[in-house]
Amino acid sequence: MQFEVWAPQARRVTLRCDDVTRVLERDPERAGWWWGEADAREGSRYGFALDDGRVLPDPRSRRQPDGPDGLSAVVDHERYPWRAQWRGRPLPGAVLYELHVGTYTPEGTLDAAAERLGHLVELGITHVQLMPLCPFPGTHGWGYEGVSLWAVHEPYGGPEALKRFVDRAHELGLGVVLDVVHNHFGPSGNYLPVFGPYLTDTHHTPWGAAVNLDAPGSDEVRAYLIGSALAWLRDYRIDGLRLDAVHALVDTRACHFLEELSTAVDALAAETDRPLFLVAESDLNDPRLITSRTEGGLGLHAQWNDDFHHTLHTTLTGESQGYYADFARAGLGGLAKTLTGGYFHDGSYSSFRERHHGRPLDRTRVAGHRLLGYGQTHDQIGNRAQGDRLSALLSPGLLACAATLILTAPFTPMLFMGEEWAAGTPWQFFTDHTDPELADAVRRGRRREFAAHGWKEEDVPNPQDPATRDRSCLDWSEPEREPHARMLAWYRQLLALRHEQPDLTDPDLADTKVAYDEERRWIAFRRGDVLVAVNLASEEAALPLGVPHARVLAAWEPVDRPGADGAVRLPGEAAVVLLQE
Repeated sequence: MQFEVWAPQARRVTLRCDDVTRVLERDPERAGWWWGEADAREGSRYGFALDDGRVLPDPRSRRQPDGPDGLSAVVDHERYPWRAQWRGRPLPGAVLYELHVGTYTPEGTLDAAAERLGHLVELGITHVQLMPLCPFPGTHGWGYEGVSLWAVHEPYGGPEALKRFVDRAHELGLGVVLDVVHNHFGPSGNYLPVFGPYLTDTHHTPWGAAVNLDAPGSDEVRAYLIGSALAWLRDYRIDGLRLDAVHALVDTRACHFLEELSTAVDALAAETDRPLFLVAESDLNDPRLITSRTEGGLGLHAQWNDDFHHTLHTTLTGESQGYYADFARAGLGGLAKTLTGGYFHDGSYSSFRERHHGRPLDRTRVAGHRLLGYGQTHDQIGNRAQGDRLSALLSPGLLACAATLILTAPFTPMLFMGEEWAAGTPWQFFTDHTDPELADAVRRGRRREFAAHGWKEEDVPNPQDPATRDRSCLDWSEPEREPHARMLAWYRQLLALRHEQPDLTDPDLADTKVAYDEERRWIAFRRGDVLVAVNLASEEAALPLGVPHARVLAAWEPVDRPGADGAVRLPGEAAVVLLQE
């Protein structure tokens, strides 16, 4: 078997494979690369030593059986007997479900999560989005401090378990999206800087030195990241990737890294004859991100739309701290703006940033499905001091209103696991760092962060306490009892309507018409012949919407069919979906 590694600054590279040591040769065709052959089989442990130093794991390791600090293991991807005959499922018309493997079930494994996929099919989900799976220290964590970007966290089950999960999802008709982190590497178990210039001091990020996308040596770093992305899509048959915090990918080259990545992914889609897509997390509000390359954009297929979340969250909760301030001041008008234009900050002044931010979205060039709309995510829940969900803040009626707005809006909807039954469990920030100094720094840093906002230290959960993770696990007995069962039935009904009514998946943002009353606290919008209305006030309201005799498709509380005056009489904290026949 041939082994290879990029180590441009090394004078000598040695391969250790099982009990055999081989000195590698320089590759005459590729500068900085070393290669050699050794007998190896599935599971063989190996690593590389540079200049007679410590044996380190392979930067392109496909498996880390003993964690990020251990030796790598050989993986033969051709050995897995795929069962599903899968041709893919595109993003338009999709409904995503963000899932954290370590807390979706008490067992916290991919196999245990696979056993619960039937629930998502019954709900009406089309794609399950897995939070990061790359190896990280310890057993439990969010996954955003992973290393070995080609490997699967061993406590989750390793490479074979991910294949079993994807295979089962595809058998059930579910696509699989994977969250990947290219903007930084984890602080523990990261040996990439030993091998080459994977980081650069040319730019700095919240995590320190930036990933090297434009300094000397960046050609190979970019190839490393793109190779990892393609490996998930090819070797594990993943259907799409969610790209973490792309605004932290600093790249001054003429061809941006994201354009190069989207080109490579589109080429693989053509080669495999199945739809593949990239979804970015970005706070730039720059439509070029999701504009096609032929029209001068970077060619990503979609992005998370935090502006929709922020307008919805502030409207429902009244919170106005930090970056919520502008959205809270805008009220229902801000929510209406995002429903029709996508972005709230489209060149407007951002008081949080103390500058103007964003640019307008051209609705004739960017379809609505390219924006993901959601009311809860791992970030927006887990980055709160106590990890409290909307279900801890709102009444069932307002939760039903939120669900209605999310699942009928002109965006691709995304749910966070447990949201569909108003889970009573929190989702808190937890880590399992094995380095005592790092563990203590994370614990102190978390509490210091929230102490600045008035929280008592004892009220902020300790990320390193195993109980913090345990509290965050879903309680699968909840959906069987009230009030959770009723909420689950409402989500199922709304998702069934989304799949049945073509107007609800129409990608034309410009076709969405919105009306609202700030004082009386109601908002309604029309998409084709479908009308959606929510009353956020506690008292009944008569909404003058001009839809005489429209048919009620779904209602959280009993609602009469509008009469000849076309007014919709909606109970307090209730929602309705109507069809104007």
